[in-house]
Amino acid sequence: MELQKLANGHHGSDLSPEKIMLEDGFDGVENVAAECEEFLPHKSDGKKQPQFTDFEGKTSFGMSVFNLSNAIMGSGILGLAYAMSNTGIILFLILLTFIAILSAYSIHLLLKSAGVVGIRAYEQLGNRAFGRPGKVLAAVIITLHNIGAMSSYLFIVKYELPLVIQAFLGKSTSSGEWYLQGNYLIIIVSILIILPLALMRQLGYLGYTSGFSLTCMVFFLISVIYKKYNIPCPLEGSVASNHSESHPEDCEYKLFTINQQTAYTIPILAFAFVCHPEVLPIYTELRNPSKKRMQTVANISILAMFVMYLLTAIFGYLTFYGNVESELLHTYSQEDPLDTLVLCVRLAVLVAVTLTVPVVLFPIRRAVLQLLFPEKPFHWARHIGIAVSLLFIVNLLVIFVPNIRDIFGIIGATSAPSLIFILPGIFYIRIIPEEMEALKSRPKIQAACFAGLGFAFMVMSLSFIILDWVFGESRSGGGH
Repeated sequence: MELQKLANGHHGSDLSPEKIMLEDGFDGVENVAAECEEFLPHKSDGKKQPQFTDFEGKTSFGMSVFNLSNAIMGSGILGLAYAMSNTGIILFLILLTFIAILSAYSIHLLLKSAGVVGIRAYEQLGNRAFGRPGKVLAAVIITLHNIGAMSSYLFIVKYELPLVIQAFLGKSTSSGEWYLQGNYLIIIVSILIILPLALMRQLGYLGYTSGFSLTCMVFFLISVIYKKYNIPCPLEGSVASNHSESHPEDCEYKLFTINQQTAYTIPILAFAFVCHPEVLPIYTELRNPSKKRMQTVANISILAMFVMYLLTAIFGYLTFYGNVESELLHTYSQEDPLDTLVLCVRLAVLVAVTLTVPVVLFPIRRAVLQLLFPEKPFHWARHIGIAVSLLFIVNLLVIFVPNIRDIFGIIGATSAPSLIFILPGIFYIRIIPEEMEALKSRPKIQAACFAGLGFAFMVMSLSFIILDWVFGESRSGGGH
């Protein structure tokens, strides 16, 4: 939102940057909202005002796309081929397109809400909509979701990095050396790589590492496509843990199928597109920010990830068909544990997820600062202390929790629908004033339906997880 400086009128003095607080104490927003450009669009005097009075964005358009794309990209890409095997190609394409469009619409709601009140953080939108309870709710959901995401990335490091080192040393089995122990390796990676990147003050600087991370994932995609034409089907021997042997019919693709695992596909795909806590921080740091410019950043990022997700799922599925496992890289390892290309792909994925952790850490630190130190200015001690504490907690979680699938299931079933559907919808309804859009106007009805869809997704996901626990069936699905 660009605040217009009024040349005339008795409100002019009240609209000075000194009087307008864009944090939690946004003074007099109801009184000045009508003067905002979002309400009364008109030609400016040619001088572009800063989007946020307390921060001047300096991050380029391209770097913003890299950062948001990296925030979307998760370890869930390794489970999409398995998801396709449980839906069929056509149903998977429909669901993937559906979730991608809804994610873009969700970001539109967030940006419009933020533009009206000049707020640049998810938690502050919650505060503006519902007071402190809304702020706490948003902060808790963001923290839980991103801690789950960070943990999933470090779990990949914990289980994949020892295998990479082992392969480089030419060993087929581990003989117990400390440098082949995943718990030690995640601590080393956290201290030497993740922590220095997490200490950067601005998210925009991580555009370079985000670009490199995305390059690694593009290499992963190219390798998946290449392997499709170099791996015979059926494989010799068993590849999938739930198949005692391979059959020719296992190499037939399905366009449409429904089975016990199909219901997990929507939560997996929704989780794979969650980037909403990072949207407003990236918006804040964008050079020459505007709602249209940031929406373009979001659309390009979502479209790029949509293409990568779809190609990875199709070529991964058409390589192994019914034998594809929930973790695609593990399926390739079963084909040839010492394959050089697969080894390089493992390394690329490790680099990608490692460089994504600092980007995911930023919104958690912002949420903690908003809850505990809302009025405090920036201080390096707090900045560093929160980052170290978060990495310490996530490392403990990854080290001491042997099977975190159920925790991820609960977090994914609650946080992903909340961040994509429920919170943006209800924030939009509460924040956009009735003078601008009546409660029964089409945009607000759409937002209400959008939030209702999120509740339906949440209930469905939690129901299947609880049924899974009750009946004790072993189900495997892709993580984020």
